[in-house]
Amino acid sequence: MLHVRSIWNGAISFGLVSIPIKLVNATENHSISFRQIHTEDGGRIRYRKFCELEDREVSSQEIGKGYEDADGTIIPITDEDLAGLPIPTAKTIEIVAFVPEDRIDPLQMDAAYYLQAGGAPAAKPYTLLREALKRSKKVAITKYALRGRERLGMLRVVGDAIAMHGLLWPDEVRAPEGVAPDTDVTVRDKELDLADALMDTLGEVDLEDLHDEYREAVEEVVAAKASGETPPEASAPEAGGGKVLDLMAALENSVRAARESRGEDAEVKQLPQRKTSRSSPKDTGGKKSTSTAKKKTTSSPRKSTSKTSKTSQTEKKATAKKTPAKKSPAKKTASRKRSA
Repeated sequence: MLHVRSIWNGAISFGLVSIPIKLVNATENHSISFRQIHTEDGGRIRYRKFCELEDREVSSQEIGKGYEDADGTIIPITDEDLAGLPIPTAKTIEIVAFVPEDRIDPLQMDAAYYLQAGGAPAAKPYTLLREALKRSKKVAITKYALRGRERLGMLRVVGDAIAMHGLLWPDEVRAPEGVAPDTDVTVRDKELDLADALMDTLGEVDLEDLHDEYREAVEEVVAAKASGETPPEASAPEAGGGKVLDLMAALENSVRAARESRGEDAEVKQLPQRKTSRSSPKDTGGKKSTSTAKKKTTSSPRKSTSKTSKTSQTEKKATAKKTPAKKSPAKKTASRKRSA
């Protein structure tokens, strides 16, 4: 049983079945919070609440709610006004429908809660709803009131418990207008092949293995300063981290680095999805030679094409010997021939 303070007590309305429940937070925030201080003497900076009419500080007991009208008039609203609202979800999580889980847009997901059975009488109907959700492979769409407003929710099974995700109302999710690039971009098959290879190399991950490195670094700084030591400094960025000018080269380097980090063969070999031909090893030399080879193939007989290929291959071998930076394409060519 969860030893967490409930933030809301009520019931789930499942048709004519009422299930007493307690709502508890399913998540917790581990981020490090800072206080605002006066940099000269370290004194705490605090905010005080003043009444504009009386120009004096007021206590929290004197503060209430008010709605500002269009003309600036403030209309006082009391807790009694809100408690008396004629809505059925004031103390009830009302199930309105059951839908497949993939019908819920992840953009609508908000806070997560666990629904805890409210005592022994709730055990049987709670279990009934949980098993019905499991067997149907659906989620329940609900409406409930919390913190002064009616909200949308989704019930699903997590282990042996029922969890509820708060959902944003559909009109609260913005359309992605003006977000995507507004220029026409052509993505080549070779670029997609390398992107697929990078995705396969990175593979899957167990989320339990991931941790907040920023929080750990901040904790080290705080611990060092508390003990009078010098805080650790960030390591210098690796050399060569400038602008990426060649997308293909960046993808190949990414695949190579990912394979090296996993202790695999770092050589980027020919990918199975890529359409290859006899002249494909020369295509790694650059865009210019690729386009030239294509033009000559369409306008010249097969005999002249093979001569051109031999000539350009000889020139590339000589260039590869002179320029150390172009050794990697030569290695790729050799590996492809051996694998063939």
